Amino acid sequence: MERLPPKPPSRADRVSLFQYLKLFRKDILSAQPARLYGAWMAEFRTPFFRSYLVNQPDLVDQILRKRPDDFPKSNRIAEGLRPLLGNSVFLTNGATWKRQRRIIDPAFEGGRIKETFPAMFAAGQAALERLEAEKDVIEVEEITSHLAADVIFRTLFSIPIEDELASQVFHRFRDYQRSQPILNLGAFLPLPRWMPRFFNRGAKQNAAEIRRLITTLTQTRMHEIEAGTAPDDLATKIMSTADPETGDHFTTDEMVDQVAIFFLAGHETSASALAWALYLMAQYPEWQDKLADEAGAITGPDFAVMSKLKISRDVFRETLRLFPPVPMMVRESTCPERFRERDIPTGSQMVLSPWHLHRHTKLWDNPDGFDPNRWATENGKKCQREAYMPFSTGARVCTGAGFAMVEGVLLLSMILKDYRVSLISAPAPVPVAHLTVRGKDGIQLGLSRREASA
Repeated sequence: MERLPPKPPSRADRVSLFQYLKLFRKDILSAQPARLYGAWMAEFRTPFFRSYLVNQPDLVDQILRKRPDDFPKSNRIAEGLRPLLGNSVFLTNGATWKRQRRIIDPAFEGGRIKETFPAMFAAGQAALERLEAEKDVIEVEEITSHLAADVIFRTLFSIPIEDELASQVFHRFRDYQRSQPILNLGAFLPLPRWMPRFFNRGAKQNAAEIRRLITTLTQTRMHEIEAGTAPDDLATKIMSTADPETGDHFTTDEMVDQVAIFFLAGHETSASALAWALYLMAQYPEWQDKLADEAGAITGPDFAVMSKLKISRDVFRETLRLFPPVPMMVRESTCPERFRERDIPTGSQMVLSPWHLHRHTKLWDNPDGFDPNRWATENGKKCQREAYMPFSTGARVCTGAGFAMVEGVLLLSMILKDYRVSLISAPAPVPVAHLTVRGKDGIQLGLSRREASA
């Protein structure tokens, strides 16, 4: 019998509102009923608002692609993240968001991603050197978090993770993501703006310290740009880019907001995806061997090698299907709607769930199975167009999606070229959603040096 990749347990179909809120605050994945994996739409009612989970592809398309201005990002998600992210592009809407994207997007165009490749490769090389000191059993998420943070600092600020400031940000952020639930009280209750949000004290302190450290990095870069001594990296590109409509640049405070979300999105999500990819390679060693053979094409920081890493790309794509780092996203209806013969009131929370959409029983063949070959099938190609959105889709698609696909494929290949990962005699990790999808008690794997080919 095929051993399927890990999947969290589902709750009972009917629970009280109090039980649901308690489960939801702990982990949004196991708080959901199993029927959502086959539902086109589901309604959840609370005394304060209505919420609709939408899986039907044409309705998802309406919300994210065709009418994004009618369904802005819900402010309820911002409630728990604002102490760290301020008014970053991840939280804003309307004209503010559009201005931010006009300034940020040019830094992540195809040519710019190619320019960041040597820094990604250098981070991978540094990770391989650190792995030499590891024992036979590794905590994978710690390793991928360190590596993903190194990539961010090298590509954004041209400094390695060993830099004192970078190291402080990394360790503070690790503490933050462990103490900060994905949603706080303001996500569930319609609290007035003046009312305290009761943030976890540790999370609030860590957020303040992270922002202080990022401010130091940003101010230093501002001075380097003014002096003409700034390196040509992502931070310099973004801080030097003027809004084509107004001619304005980001202020230091605005840039601090953006760096915070780059670190959250580029570090947390990449670390999550890479950790699950390594786990899947341990679970399916025949795919690991194919990928390792292909990785022999990597001989240095040459971007052209990416066209040769086809197996790694399909493995990473399949990992993102099974374990999308951001499992749910929430929009809000700004006018009355009618979906699937249901009246949707203004102000309703519209939940788009990559987690459920990517495993939907009516859309995918073998939805819970690991099959990188699916991307060459007609079902896989159709679902990729209609039911696959690990980076969201439409106007608000992640600006770093291309960056993340290069990073994940390259680093996965570099690690497995030199090392073999294997399952150990321990229970399979249970996926839970904190800031991203992680293992409930971490992900542990065996690690051994791969013998060089003759």
